[in-house]
Formats: sequence, C-alpha cells, structure tokens
Amino acid sequence: MRFRAATFNLEQDHKRWEARRPLIVAEIARLRPDIQAFNEICVPRQTARGLRASAAEATGIDYALVQQTKTNSLSEVEGEALLARFPVLETGNLDYQGRDMVALVARLLVGETPVDVYVTHLYKSRGEDSLRLYQVQQLLAWIDSRERVPAIVCGDFNAPLTLPSAALMASRFRPTQTAPTAFTPLADTDGAVTHPYWPRMDRCIDYIWVSETIRIGASGVCFDKPSPGDPSLWPSDHAGVWADLELR
Repeated sequence: MRFRAATFNLEQDHKRWEARRPLIVAEIARLRPDIQAFNEICVPRQTARGLRASAAEATGIDYALVQQTKTNSLSEVEGEALLARFPVLETGNLDYQGRDMVALVARLLVGETPVDVYVTHLYKSRGEDSLRLYQVQQLLAWIDSRERVPAIVCGDFNAPLTLPSAALMASRFRPTQTAPTAFTPLADTDGAVTHPYWPRMDRCIDYIWVSETIRIGASGVCFDKPSPGDPSLWPSDHAGVWADLELR
C-alpha cells in the first residue's frame, strides 16, 4: 500500500496569514497528501478546520481532522493537527509536562493495516537541547507503551541530527530526508524577517520519521516557494517535508 505524507509548521496566524494562506492551500492541492500534519495551528481562528475545508475543496479528498491543543495557557492559542484520508480508528495525546507542549497520535487504517501517525512540536531552536532530549525520551516511551504497529512521526523537532535529541530519534526511526527546512525569508508587513538571528534555510529541523516496516519511496522539501509576486511572502517561516511511503 503506497501513500503520501507531509508535515508543515504553520507559524500560527502570524506574519500576514491571510496573504500566505492561499500559498499553503495551493501546495496541498499540488501534493495531494493522504496524511498532512500541521504544527502551530491557531486555536482562536480555527485554522486547521479552515485548511481541512479548503484542502477538501482543492483536492476532492474528504479529510478527517484530528487536533490537540497545547496545555495550560497555550491551550487557547495553538496546537497540533492531522488531516487524513484514511479511517481513524483511535486517537490519543501526550502532555510532556514541560513548556506546555504535547504530541498527538491517530491510529489510521491504511488499506488493511493499522498505522500510528504521531504529530509533535518540540522545544524552541534557541533553547537547550536537554529539554528536547527529555521530550524525545518521553515520546519514545509513549510509543513503546502502545501496541506495536507501523509508525510515522511528523513535526518540528527544532534540532538538526547533530544534536542529541534528533540523534536519539534517528536511533529508532529513519528520517525521510535531511535537506534544510528552516528558516525561510518570510517577512511581516513592516519588513521584519522572521528569526533574524538564524541564517536562511541552512538546517533541517522538520521531519517525517518512519519505523522499519515502512519503505521510503521518495521524499523532499515542500511549502518552500515564495509568492510569485512577492519574494518576501512565503507559506510560513519553515518549509515542510513530504514523503511517498509504502508498507512493507
């Protein structure tokens, strides 16, 4: 069974959301993913619901939507989400109990095979990797606590493979690609470039990780083109990742 997955950090509704939203929908229409993970959905504006509707209209695919807000005060601000064209058998969530961050899982029926798809967003890039390492340890323990089925882990890990947190993930899961995903030259209305303290597109921090029972057919970077009429307007401050996968 072959299928396509993609993951993308939306940057909430910041930095000209209404202008860059059509770029996001157009890329979903081009990719036609069977599974689409989102980081930083905007809770007040219900951006995940809006993108589900737009994606369904653009692709003709009747996506299911799974969402998980962050915890404490951030529960009213942002969260993680997953669109899936496959039946959803069950869902779950993990509270890292640190920096209000969470992970979600949806068990999907891909053909006749249950597949767990996880979506998470780890501690910020400028923060200590020790906290991201702790979050990865929790995430892997949670995965191990569940019935073992083929698994995909999507999201913004805020760390290249040279750091211990991402290296620990790589000891258990394979990244579909390691080309740079951060940071784009997205600028706000005042011309301020996102994350001015980082170089542009010099690191991979967004991943689709797969377990050993999933074959990687092809993979690459997506959501990585600016508006044709405005080189400062990008889909987000990150690029995303797509992958064509196959159950062994």
